[in-house]
Amino acid sequence: MSIAIVGGGLAAATAATELREKGYDGDIVIYSAEDHLPYERPPLSKEVLLGAKQVDEARVHDESWYAENRVCLERGVKVVSIDTAAHTLRAEPVAGGESTEHGYEKLLLATGASPRHFDVADRVANPVYLRTVEDNARLLEALTPGAKVVIVGAGWIGLEVASAARQKDAEVTVYEVADLPLIGVLGPEVAQLFADLHRAHGVDLRLSTPVNEAAMAAADLVVVGIGAIPATELAEKAGLDVDHGVLVDATLRTSDPDIYAIGDVANQQHPVLGRRIRVEHWDTAIEQGKVAAHNLIGGAEPYTHLPYFFTDQYDLGMEYFGSVGPDGYDRVDIEGDTDVANGGAFRAYWVKAGTVRAAMHANDWDASDAVRDSVGTAR
Repeated sequence: MSIAIVGGGLAAATAATELREKGYDGDIVIYSAEDHLPYERPPLSKEVLLGAKQVDEARVHDESWYAENRVCLERGVKVVSIDTAAHTLRAEPVAGGESTEHGYEKLLLATGASPRHFDVADRVANPVYLRTVEDNARLLEALTPGAKVVIVGAGWIGLEVASAARQKDAEVTVYEVADLPLIGVLGPEVAQLFADLHRAHGVDLRLSTPVNEAAMAAADLVVVGIGAIPATELAEKAGLDVDHGVLVDATLRTSDPDIYAIGDVANQQHPVLGRRIRVEHWDTAIEQGKVAAHNLIGGAEPYTHLPYFFTDQYDLGMEYFGSVGPDGYDRVDIEGDTDVANGGAFRAYWVKAGTVRAAMHANDWDASDAVRDSVGTAR
């Protein structure tokens, strides 16, 4: 049996690792468009950007692991088409060259997502979209004391870059068209705390304000973080069901029984949440990679893990569990000291119809298990 994994990130490497740990002895080929060994992306906007970790430390495995475990890692190679009837794929070098055809028995899509581009910034500022090692290198070079940094978008990437830039004494202006940063995820009650945090650290946070060309043209560095688009082109060409991601069932299987999808690209029918959800976070890449590996070799395990993400900004560390969902919430219960700019620690619970739909803690690391376990309980 042979398993092809399309995509060379954390989800792909985790699935390959789990296949070998579960005793699968057949062929595994990873097709990665990047030339790098598979690596974790979160450190690029956190520890690596702050100089606390080197890029090489973000690798999932060193090069020898792939050889020792007979995982063929095809780097700098892009899969351009899949023939589901023939169980073949065509791959070609990213740098150019002839395409080649390869067979598979099972296939795993882990193609991830690409940053959403901002045409105005592309035209006037040569912006950074933080996704790759190369993007990180540009930021490391540009984030110097006194540098004028403009950040478009006050989401997780934008705020983490803002934090790193201020810690390197750069001048930071963040433009966000919404009323508050992260309001779509956290709601106004908690989103306001993040706005206060960044202003307390000297960020010029301009809310309900679109960025203008003049501001970007005058900056030493422009960073755009306005979301990501799932990389579904390959799946669409192959005739798989796609809607805001590759549609997968509870077991992460696509509309083709021999193809699974995981990570940023997968839009899953979640058996616990009772709805479809696509999650662009580190933890999902790992946990879905493990479940998909089991199912690729004959299992039928549903993926039931609740969404989880974390962030580090200044001295604030936060973990968030669960998902509020499109129906929103009735109230947020906040316990503790919300003055996180001065070392405060708190917990927050998003409650709908008497049930905790999502929960988080900030700077309260002893509370991680309790906060996670609260999701789904009455309150």
